[in-house]
Amino acid sequence: MTTFPVTESTLSANHIGQFLQERYDLSDKAKCKLFRTGMNHLYIVTDGEVKFVFRVYTFNWRTKLDVAEELRLLIHLKQNDAPTTYPLADKSNEFIQEFNSPEGKRYGVLFSFANGTKSARFTPETSYFIGQALAKIHKSSEGFLLNRIKYDSKVLLTDSIERTKLFFSKPSDEIRFLEQTAIFLQNEFKKTDSTKLRHGAVHLDIWFDNMHFNGENEITIFDFDFCGNGWLCFDISYFLFQLYSTNQNDADYQVKAEKFLKGYETVTGISDEEKRILPFVCLAIMTFYISMQCDRYDTWSNIFLNEDHLKRFVGTLKRWTTYNKLEIE
Repeated sequence: MTTFPVTESTLSANHIGQFLQERYDLSDKAKCKLFRTGMNHLYIVTDGEVKFVFRVYTFNWRTKLDVAEELRLLIHLKQNDAPTTYPLADKSNEFIQEFNSPEGKRYGVLFSFANGTKSARFTPETSYFIGQALAKIHKSSEGFLLNRIKYDSKVLLTDSIERTKLFFSKPSDEIRFLEQTAIFLQNEFKKTDSTKLRHGAVHLDIWFDNMHFNGENEITIFDFDFCGNGWLCFDISYFLFQLYSTNQNDADYQVKAEKFLKGYETVTGISDEEKRILPFVCLAIMTFYISMQCDRYDTWSNIFLNEDHLKRFVGTLKRWTTYNKLEIE
């Protein structure tokens, strides 16, 4: 009987563990356990007291060049002592592993483990150190160009809106709001003085789920899967939006936001033009991410992705626009 085609498989943790023992300088006691599936599949590898993370990219999600460029950025950041995780080479000095899975070729990378734990409920003081951590990354990533996606108006807005409309085929108030937001942002982008903005490699997914806190002041940022080329202030604005969405009390948000920005500027400055556009550039990134959820629905099994999810998503965007006094509708 011919094997039936699959959309996405989950590689055996036990067999990955054996594979890593053979390819890397790990002992025969090293254990591998599936941590989570989703956008990519993550495995926790434990060898005595040392931990690693092994990421298996989902099929047809990233090209080998995409992965290699992400790793080139991480190696560059490590060489500049930025607070990030980093890839580890095998015995043959190869960073990218290839697997012939049922659906096709998939790539895997072994990363260092970020010490500490993640939490959505951190103190203003921790927010200050998150700002410093991101600024250290930006000091190294400014002017660093990747052979990867460029996050511009077409990618973040034009293409994204079309993907989302294709998934949510029926007209709705939420879709109309996203379309109006895209028009507002396209006009604002045209008015922005890009000569006064810092450019380089951006993370584009800076939020609590992609950082570990080891105590209050030691922050490690990871998961550069969405890294690409763009304005560095994208990362700042996106973090502020995520901070707002996880702090329902406006006063709490304000204190943490001010601490974050103060911590950032102890390392490197934010131009006046960057500060001016911080309230709205995050909306472009959020427009992009809802389209990614729609585009990869079959792969990531987003059972939550329905009209109610879209209403909640747009509701949060509207709260943000009201807070920042943005006139979109």
